[in-house]
Amino acid sequence: MDAAFVLVHSPLVGPATWKPVATRLIAHGATAVVPSLLDVPWAEPPFWPRITELVAGKVAGLSAGRPVVLVAHSNAGLFVPVIAAALTRPVAGCLFVDARLPARRGSTPVGAADRREFLREKAEDGLLPPWTTWFDESVVAPMFPDRETREAVEAEQPRLPLSYYEQRIPVPDGWDGRPCGYLLFGPPYEEVANEAAARGWAVERMTGRHLHQVVDPDGVADRIAAMAATWSPPSS
Repeated sequence: MDAAFVLVHSPLVGPATWKPVATRLIAHGATAVVPSLLDVPWAEPPFWPRITELVAGKVAGLSAGRPVVLVAHSNAGLFVPVIAAALTRPVAGCLFVDARLPARRGSTPVGAADRREFLREKAEDGLLPPWTTWFDESVVAPMFPDRETREAVEAEQPRLPLSYYEQRIPVPDGWDGRPCGYLLFGPPYEEVANEAAARGWAVERMTGRHLHQVVDPDGVADRIAAMAATWSPPSS
């Protein structure tokens, strides 16, 4: 399938979380792009329209009519339905990588009530601290293969407004009528992977932590390509 891979990072981090995988995919002859969502915190709430604009703008640089595979990590998974709806080209499939799942219809809350309460305690003047500071060092350090990679990821981390977690994202009807799959890295997302399986999606597992794509970009790139290869090209 000659679809381009669109690797969408969580708005809590930056493109550095996907660039190593993109480099591997390109080295193996695929086309891969990594839209930057780093200016999302400066948008007016709700933030999902700006996210769709940024992804669509990056995808517009691909050859006209070329299909794409949306690959979303972590919190970016919630935005897949609206991103797919915003693109003016075929979407061959949607792959969720250790990611949250959007609702099947209606709308998706970005933050549950208990999550918003947890974050409200961390916010200062309505802004959240960088994501890796939310957790103990014993949790954060093992997510990175080396200091250089950690510094590159942490240098990009924005301070999201608390209002980011108060938005609801609309879910266009039929968004999951195309092939969807789930790639799980570890136990925190096990229940989410089970939900993906209950929806009838293909689910595969790699042993790792939440940022496993920066630890084993070769393995993750190979698995993404293999999962997408099972999907039929979409009709124009």
